[in-house]
Parts: sequence; C-alpha cells; structure tokens
Amino acid sequence: MAEPTRRLRAAVLGTGKIGLDLAERIGKSGVLECALIVGRHPSSRGLREAAAMGLTTAANGIDALARSGEHFDVVFDASHAAAHTAHQVQLAATGAVLVDLTPSATGTRVVPSVNGIQALPSRHFNMISCGGQTAIPVLHALAQVCAPTYMEVVATAATASTGRGTRLNIDEYISTTQTAVRELACQAPVKALLNLTPADPAPPFRVAVAVLAPAAEADTVQAAVHAAAERVRAYAPGYAVTSCTVTGQRIDVALEVTAASSHIPWFAGNLDIINAAAVHMAEQHAAALTR
Repeated sequence: MAEPTRRLRAAVLGTGKIGLDLAERIGKSGVLECALIVGRHPSSRGLREAAAMGLTTAANGIDALARSGEHFDVVFDASHAAAHTAHQVQLAATGAVLVDLTPSATGTRVVPSVNGIQALPSRHFNMISCGGQTAIPVLHALAQVCAPTYMEVVATAATASTGRGTRLNIDEYISTTQTAVRELACQAPVKALLNLTPADPAPPFRVAVAVLAPAAEADTVQAAVHAAAERVRAYAPGYAVTSCTVTGQRIDVALEVTAASSHIPWFAGNLDIINAAAVHMAEQHAAALTR
C-alpha cells in the first residue's frame, strides 16, 4: 500500500471497547493517526483509559468534536444507530469521510473483501454489523458458484463482548444485516438471528451460515468458501472456517473470529471483525488519495 504524504487525521466517537480498540488500531496504522477520541461523560472509564494511552480526549459527544475547530479527514462513529443520523447531519459540512460502525440504515454498505474497492468513492461507509462482516464474504462467494434460494445467518456472541449499544440496537442489527446480505450476496430470502450467550468460559464469536441451493457441488462450494476466507484474513487474521459441508441442496458453513487486542478479549471476535473492516476501509481510502 502506497503511503500518503501525511497521515490522515482520524477522530473516534465512542470510548467503549470498540472505540478504544479502534484508537489502538489507528495508532498502528501507517496511514492514519488518532487525533481525537470523544466520549459522552467526562468521568467515564473509557476516557480515562484513552488519556492513559496518550490520546487527545474530549467529553460531551459529537458537540465536543464539532467545537474542537480541528479538521478531521475520517470520523469513526462507534456510538449507536439512533445517534448516528444526527452525527451524519452535523458532520456533513466538514468534508470528513464517515465510517459508521453502528447498524444504521444510512451510508454505503460495505464489506471490504466483497465491494471495498467499488465503495471507495463514497464519503460514508456503513460497516453493517459484526454478523454481516463475517457472513457476507461467504454468502457472496456461494452466490458466484450456485443459485441460493434461501439464506440464514445465525451469529452467537458472548454477553461479555456486547455492550449496551449493541443490545439497544438488536432490531437494527437484524434489519441491516438482512438488507446487506440481499444487496451484497444475492436477492434470495434471508433470515438473520443474533444470540447472546452468558456461557463461562466465554466462547469465541461464531456465525453459522445455512444456504439452500439446488445442484450445489461440494468441491466447488468448499473451494469458494475457503478462497473467500483468505481474502478476509488479509485484514482480519482471526477469521476462520471451522466446517463447510454440502448435504443435498443444503450448504452449512461454520465461521469463527477471534481477536488480538489489548482492549478487547480474545473471544470478542464480533468487535474485532467490524473494527478490522472499518480501519481497512479508511486505509484504502487513504491509499486511493495517492493514486
């Protein structure tokens, strides 16, 4: 990846696990710098941790970012779906690329390994959901080698890896995931489900994909699924196919994502996959500026 003449200045809205992990990833990027991380409450633990990381922080949410008077090339929104619409309006005049990690219904829905290059002209990336980022690469690959007549995506995340925002946004999560599957994979009927498990020890993030497709051939299906997984691992190394079977017209694929971060636990692959995809898209945007 060619490096731009300067690092793009990024701001992060949200100081939960997702926001802190985003800030860490941005700090390791060769093309981005975390210029500001914004929380809602001045006394929040997330802001204290961000300050301990040496980051510039601010409280009072989007208003603090707007009042900073600084220019940001990229803004990552790790708040929640209901707030994102207002954030989009307030940021529209700044010229910043907006990377939305909430399951809102706005922006260009993007999965880097599927439509990342085509989406680059957009100034507003919607990262869909953790389940969407995990399942859509496989569903898109299957749609290239067979004709699905039904698709199902069942994601299971540990309760310890899901914050208040995720729980508030479960309806939006399901709706946005289903819409993105139809848009980026194929137009067959689709059902998305999200399970939260309190199991102890916590399991890794898992997504079960089930597809009905006539005349599906096992060798072709398995080759397509594993090739799709390799493309995802280019930016999310913890992504893995744990099984892929074809029984008559039914295709079952089991996926797992594990995380490697000092701010999110190893089992929080749901956070890892969406953050990895978000930072990758911002880096691709930065690289495109030098072409």
